[in-house]
Amino acid sequence: MPLHKGPENPDERPMSVNPFFGDANPLGDMTEAPPKHRLPDRPLTPTIAYQLVHDELMLDGNARLNLATFVTTWMEPQAGVLMGECLDKNMIDKDEYPRTAELERRCVAMLADLWNAPDPGTAVGCSTTGSSEACMLAGMALKRRWSQRNADRYPGARPNLVMGVNVQVCWEKFCNFWEVEARQVPMEGDRFHLDPQAAAELCDENTIGVVGILGSTFDGSYEPIADLCAALDRLQERTGLDIPVHVDGASGAMIAPFLDPELVWDFRLPRVSSINTSGHKYGLVYPGVGWALWRSPAELPEELVFRVNYLGGDMPTFALNFSRPGAQVVAQYYTFLRLGREGYRAVQQTTRDLARGLAARIEALEDFRLLTRGDQLPVFAFTTAPHVSAYDVFDVSRRMRESGWLVPAYTFPANREDLSVLRVVCRNGFSADLADLFMEDLSRLVPQLRRQSHPFTRDKQRATGFHH
Repeated sequence: MPLHKGPENPDERPMSVNPFFGDANPLGDMTEAPPKHRLPDRPLTPTIAYQLVHDELMLDGNARLNLATFVTTWMEPQAGVLMGECLDKNMIDKDEYPRTAELERRCVAMLADLWNAPDPGTAVGCSTTGSSEACMLAGMALKRRWSQRNADRYPGARPNLVMGVNVQVCWEKFCNFWEVEARQVPMEGDRFHLDPQAAAELCDENTIGVVGILGSTFDGSYEPIADLCAALDRLQERTGLDIPVHVDGASGAMIAPFLDPELVWDFRLPRVSSINTSGHKYGLVYPGVGWALWRSPAELPEELVFRVNYLGGDMPTFALNFSRPGAQVVAQYYTFLRLGREGYRAVQQTTRDLARGLAARIEALEDFRLLTRGDQLPVFAFTTAPHVSAYDVFDVSRRMRESGWLVPAYTFPANREDLSVLRVVCRNGFSADLADLFMEDLSRLVPQLRRQSHPFTRDKQRATGFHH
């Protein structure tokens, strides 16, 4: 979460409020609005408090039109009802809420089966607040296993983690917080993610693991997990180094099993020790829930698991936080139960078809060049065509926002800082009708942009809409 500080110049001036906010007497106690930056002196009625907060939130963007986020923005009303019924259940208290705990256990078992664990009955896993926490937990397990194997050298030796420069920022946070050197494979040419051989060459005796991304947030492409494991197999043959792989499947781990079943990326590869995903992305659940799974108990050091006597029961837990509502876990189980494999396949296929169709329509405008086409994650990235000089991707992003569309524009990282792109994330709830409206607005905008004398974005770092 972002860090916040208090206002430099708090506005505490009395302000009049709409008299009709009053429950009964439209003139009673409604001459001044409550202060914004200190607790009000007296209570408000629930109707007034709701209306004040509701009105301010109207200025947020429309989540359904946010093509930047991977996070689920639509669920069925029945899921919302279930979540409302479970908001007061503390997920950590498994003795008091044993059925909620059982639904969590079933979700782990379902994912272990979906990801082809050698023995789904012995695979271990847990729910988290999202993929970022799941990645932190997986990284902690990798570091602890490495430190156990190198007890004679650690803490003198500094551990490192190998990854592509395209990883989500949570991996940089992990390396910073847990004092691990981040070794990143840069982008090269039209390769926008990790190169397996380059990753293997960065490994040494201090490498705790290699992170493979099944679905890069930069362009929606899968990293070649099987090729990565093969490169590390060859490294082990030459050097004896046995480097585990963690698959960050924040998005792709809930796409590939249904749409790309022939793709080998999961626990079928013996070198894959752990996998994470975001239930609140293509798991189709409102934020925030994630999942972390390990191939077997051997991949998760026992000393990282806390066994807490909490309200009278012995409870194993592995988490960075403690209390959180059970609503999202219940919603995940509801969605697994509701859709099943065929339902998930239908939803994800529809989303991919929509992404591919929208990418083709954008390409047909002839002002843009596609980097990806939405045929892996239902996500595609595109930039302006070489002949376009009157505007850039940041102009497009800014002008589409005028119609309510949030389309991120951003510059790629190391070795491809010259490339600035737009990205569209298609999710369940972004319908064909909404895609048609998007194309109508973009098609209407392009002729206006062509008439510009030059691009208007000066500070591209501040203009970017890509933060996750």
